[in-house]
Parts: sequence; structure tokens; C-alpha cells
Amino acid sequence: MDNECKGSGDENMSEQLDAYRVAAQPYYRPVTDEVELYEAAYSVRMPMMLKGPTGCGKTRFVEYMAWKLNKPLITVACNEDMTASDLVGRFLLDAQGTRWQDGPLAMAARHGAICYLDEVVEARQDTTVVIHPLTDNRRVLPLEKKGELLNAHPDFQIVISYNPGYQSLMKDLKQSTKQRFGALDFNYPEHAIETEIVAHETGVSPDVAGKLVGIAERARNLKGHGLDEGISTRMLIYAGSLIAKGVSAQAACRVALVRPITDDPDMRDALDAAVLTFF
Repeated sequence: MDNECKGSGDENMSEQLDAYRVAAQPYYRPVTDEVELYEAAYSVRMPMMLKGPTGCGKTRFVEYMAWKLNKPLITVACNEDMTASDLVGRFLLDAQGTRWQDGPLAMAARHGAICYLDEVVEARQDTTVVIHPLTDNRRVLPLEKKGELLNAHPDFQIVISYNPGYQSLMKDLKQSTKQRFGALDFNYPEHAIETEIVAHETGVSPDVAGKLVGIAERARNLKGHGLDEGISTRMLIYAGSLIAKGVSAQAACRVALVRPITDDPDMRDALDAAVLTFF
């Protein structure tokens, strides 16, 4: 890896990039062939798009793959206030005068990291178009304010994620962006696998984990019938973690599963009843 920091003025860039490496193996339970497909995509540096509901494991998957490939992972949580400069970089003033500071996208492209844009549709479309030159055969990033055309490091890859089931027409990716990526679909795992994940991540028994998954499956059937989103695997891990700390199962489910997803009294009653069925 090129440890010279050409644009940021930081002599310790290699040490900074080491901070972005995933030090310990994250727990990830493959569901189908997503690991092998991603490895093949990375081997040809294909930009990748991960699609699936909130809390189903997309971010954990990226962390696991970065660890497996031994590449730094620079994650950006996209939001509607994010500008192109936030991604690419800007000039800053300090005691020595004016200096250029690479943004996360430029840092990843310059030094060969994986850049993960989480919930990319939350960013404005005039911001996300800056990734286009990096997602075709050019693999370049124009730093217009600096007057530099940054050629991406051979190890660089860009990964984006979003929840296609929770986006309005005003918050969707343009076809001109989507068609630049390979795509992997994610969803909540089937019962046995999700039970295994919850038990592993929380330390509760498989029996308790299975009951939590059963509650989630009932709630997911209500999506579009009073619920905008179902109970995610992440939420099940929260509930299981509370139970493992001695909180009663009913209270843990109320705090971690039911109250976060709805304020409707009737829907809360229905979900509380589902909890009582299992616990």
C-alpha cells in the first residue's frame, strides 16, 4: 500500500488507515452464497450494492468481508445534509495556512480501502453523483477544488446499501446509479438461522432465541398492515441482551421490540399479546 499521503498533508496516513481495519473477526452467519459472490466481485473490483431491510445484517456483512479480505473499511452514514465536499474533501485553514483534507471517499480511493456508503439514498442525488466516475472503467475521482484527478488505488472498492422497501419515489437511486453496481439482496434469515444468530450474539438459550424470532415473524407479517417496518434481527439482539442481563422477557420485549416500532395503541396491544403468547 502506498503510505505517502499526497493530498491530505498528514504524514501518519498509514497509521490512520490501520485504525479502519477490522481487528477481530466479526460474527457473520452466511445465509446463501453471498460471501463467495462478494469475494468474486471484489476480485474484479466490482462496485457492490446491498439491498435489504433495516437491521438485517448488511453492515455486519461488509465488516466481515473487509476483515476476510484484510482491507481497511471506511464507513459513511449518509444523510440529507451531506454535501459532495463531505465525501470528497475540502481546503482547511490551520496555523500553517491552507491545506487540503481528503474526505472519506477520496481517502479510500487514494489508499485502497473499501468505502461503504450506508443508506446512500438518504444523501441528496447531487451528492451521490460524485461516485459515478469511480464506478466504471475510469476509476477516477475528480477533486475539482484541488485541481486533481485522483486515480483510484488498485485495492479500492465502493459499496453502498439501502432499504428499497422504505423509500419514497423522491428517495430512490437513479437508474444511472443502480446500473453501475452489482447487487446482493438481504433479508431477515429463516427461523433456524436467525435463532442461531440471536443466541450467539446475546448468550440466551436457543429456546429463548427461538421465541424472540417467533415474535419478530409475527410482527413482520404486519408490515404494510399497520407497521412501516417489522422487528429487525438487530432489535432481537437488543432484547436478548437485556434478557441475558436478568431483565424479564416481557419487559425486554416491550422495551426493545414493541415500543420502538409503533406509537399506535392498538398495534402495541397486538404486539404485546404476541409477546405474551411466547413468554
